[in-house]
Amino acid sequence: MIKSLSFKKANLIIPLISGLIIVGLGAIAIPNYWSTKKERASQLIASQTVLVKSQDLTVQIQANGTVQAMRTTNFSPEEPGRISELYIKEGDRIVQGQVIARMSNEQLQAEINQYQAAVQKAQANLAQVKAGNRPQAQGAALARVATAQANVAVAQARLRRTQDEKQRNQLLVAQGAISQNAFNEFVTKEEEAKANLEAELARLREEQENQAEVQQGSRIEEIAQAEAEVAQARAELALIQIKLDKTTIRAPFAGIITRRYAEVGDYVDSTTAASETEGATSTSIAELSSGLEIEAKIPEASIAKVKLAQRVNIQVDAYPNQTFTGTANLIAPRAVKENNVTSFRVKVSLTTGQEKLQSGMNTRLTFIDEPLKNVIAIPLAAVITQPDGQTAVYLAEQETEAKLQPIKLGSVSGKLVQVLQGLPEGDRIFVSPPPGTEIEGVDTVTF
Repeated sequence: MIKSLSFKKANLIIPLISGLIIVGLGAIAIPNYWSTKKERASQLIASQTVLVKSQDLTVQIQANGTVQAMRTTNFSPEEPGRISELYIKEGDRIVQGQVIARMSNEQLQAEINQYQAAVQKAQANLAQVKAGNRPQAQGAALARVATAQANVAVAQARLRRTQDEKQRNQLLVAQGAISQNAFNEFVTKEEEAKANLEAELARLREEQENQAEVQQGSRIEEIAQAEAEVAQARAELALIQIKLDKTTIRAPFAGIITRRYAEVGDYVDSTTAASETEGATSTSIAELSSGLEIEAKIPEASIAKVKLAQRVNIQVDAYPNQTFTGTANLIAPRAVKENNVTSFRVKVSLTTGQEKLQSGMNTRLTFIDEPLKNVIAIPLAAVITQPDGQTAVYLAEQETEAKLQPIKLGSVSGKLVQVLQGLPEGDRIFVSPPPGTEIEGVDTVTF
């Protein structure tokens, strides 16, 4: 009886104990479940959010650019002709004034010889005019004067004789010893002697004047004319010499030969320019380039942040692990509008990379501005643009709940962006929306 009762009590106690155990386990498990859930939510927020804080932000402006030569020219001769000598090939580095080519110049050389002879002839004539007459000419002039003087003396003596004869016969006429007709012959002889003397005196004066001119030399007018002939001959020679000099083609500035268009024997016309088409026939001799720079187009919204002498980092695909440097040296004063986008040309001079970069390479530029001190900056990936164009972020409130918070952005630096308004320091924002978050007006992001 006792055993049967004990057995029955035992059957009653065992289920009771089991129930108590289950209740106890449940009491323990439920708090653990909520604790684990809360911990997982905290871990989710920690892994998908960032703390909004103040920091220094280096402002960077990204742009694309192209390497180009600072100075480029296609050079041709000033006078058309054939190339007789060519001293360059593509890739040659040359200095200013270096001889590039020579054109055929046989005809010009012949003209040079002709005009040199003309100059020499004009100079000889000028020397003769300046020197005056030779001593032989002066002696001959003096002899002619002496002869004229002697003839005058003879004429004077003849006149005196005729005068004496006239005077004697005049007495005879008065005495009746001779007739008047006979006396008139002596009068005629006297008149002839006077006329002869006057002629000889005139000839003497002429010879004396000629002698004075011979002794004095050439007149000023004659010398001036001879000098003018020399100057004209020299000018004609100089003109041909200039044409001859132009057949020697020299480099207008130092640089590198980037293209060669002609060969020895080609006819080159001074009025033609080289074609930009690779396979096209060109009548220029070569293309010369000097220095390298980069030209970029900066959008109107960013141009105010670009300044002269600003540091620029440069990257190219050809050297993926290298960053070259440069400085902004020109900001175009006039905007360019292409495809409804307004931008400004900015040229960047190279500080490094002159030996590696080549004309035509595409570049990625980063303009480095002065750092902004103690500003609120967040990851650029956390920013969402709403349909109305307003920018916002997902603000973490509690657990996995998120709130769309409008913000106003400032400068961008790499993966960070400055927040000017709408986000206080100390908040946490989602880098990406939490699971199940859906906000009206913004596309739902699923994970």
